[in-house]
Amino acid sequence: MKSAVETLNPTRVRLSIEVPFEELKDSLDAAYKKINQQVTVKGFRKGKIPARVIDQRFGRGAVLEEAVNDALPKFYTEAVNEAELNVLGQPEVDITELKDGETLNFTAEVDIRPEIEIPDYSGIEVEVDAIEVSDEDVDKSVEQLRERFASTSPVERAAEDGDVVTIDLEAKVDGEVLEDGVASGVSYTIGSGELLEGIDEAVKGLEAGGEATFTSELKGGSAEGKEAEVTVKVTQVAARELPSMDDEFAQLASEFDTLDELKADSRKRLENMKQYDQATQAQERVLEKLLELVEVPVPEKLLEDEVKTRKHNLEHHQLGQMGLDLEKYLEIQGKTVEEFDAETAEQAVKGIKTQFVLDELVNKEKLNVNQEELTEHLMRRAQSSGMSPDQFAQAVVEGGQVPMLVGEVARGKALAVVVEAATVKDTNGEIVDLEDDEDDEDESAAAGETVEADASAEAEDKNEA
Repeated sequence: MKSAVETLNPTRVRLSIEVPFEELKDSLDAAYKKINQQVTVKGFRKGKIPARVIDQRFGRGAVLEEAVNDALPKFYTEAVNEAELNVLGQPEVDITELKDGETLNFTAEVDIRPEIEIPDYSGIEVEVDAIEVSDEDVDKSVEQLRERFASTSPVERAAEDGDVVTIDLEAKVDGEVLEDGVASGVSYTIGSGELLEGIDEAVKGLEAGGEATFTSELKGGSAEGKEAEVTVKVTQVAARELPSMDDEFAQLASEFDTLDELKADSRKRLENMKQYDQATQAQERVLEKLLELVEVPVPEKLLEDEVKTRKHNLEHHQLGQMGLDLEKYLEIQGKTVEEFDAETAEQAVKGIKTQFVLDELVNKEKLNVNQEELTEHLMRRAQSSGMSPDQFAQAVVEGGQVPMLVGEVARGKALAVVVEAATVKDTNGEIVDLEDDEDDEDESAAAGETVEADASAEAEDKNEA
């Protein structure tokens, strides 16, 4: 076999492959054997039909077609390995010449991973939010906890903001009561915005037994999106009572004995949250700077497939779970189809570039993934998917997705290397030392997961091809 490589562009090549006919012998033998098992010829036992009889009865062309289909993948793979190509996806194959007894010539066009030169990234500088937790932040956090321990008690007065009312609802469209437009005994906190627009104004000022009618656009049900005339009747008004902000409340709501201890813990929790957000922000901004430094050509077919995958996942998975279609989603987002398509393409390009660059860094820095790191990442992914670790691990193995998880962890480690080499300052001008973060390893793995979410599963599958 002889092969030659023609570079069509930085991300696509054409392989021209010449195969002497004698190298097809194994595939021809296999073709005769396969046809032998599939056909019956009077006078011959099944599987014992001579080749000349098969040629006469079924045509030499059928045998050649079967042999070529069997041989092409093998010769294509040999040519790819010989040229040391890093191919993406499946090739477009064209048989240019097939002469029985002489030669088989074919071409294969395929996308390849572009060669990427990683520049010196130690000069990257980014700015992130400073970790600042004010007394107001702490008070707000404790107040939210206090809200969770509020109690209610019925009152004989008109409903006010913050009260919890029990209501009956009836919705009419075009004068007809909807089958799914009647509800009784609904508990609603005035001002929460959890029900229909206009309901707060309708129930405020009503006492138990009071009734009001208002118009609102329905958010769900059989008449979703339509204007409805809604009648609301208040059956009970209850005032919310908050516990006193004292040591007794701290003992009720936490493991602490005093309110000061509870506030100190709230401050620490807020600082940890902001520290995590700061680390994530640093990773995102360092990655953006890194991508600006590297020229990354994107294969057209890979990009096309990635855009299709993203649209499919949005329409058939994410929006479906929310009870929306694409048209309604774009209306809510205030976007045109053209704006959505442009945004999706931009995200796809960034995802592909991210994967290419971080994979190149993995090779350059000779990063490996050990079993402990893979297990920790699997546990994290299982938790985010809502599955048990055993269920998630089984799904990963059965789906052949272990290499994908390994890639996620490796890319997370590659990004951590760049972040460590970069200069990260907060908005106060202070150097942020992420290396000292006790959760640094977890955040690196989480970054890898975020990066892998940006780089599509479709791109991952092609890279493994």
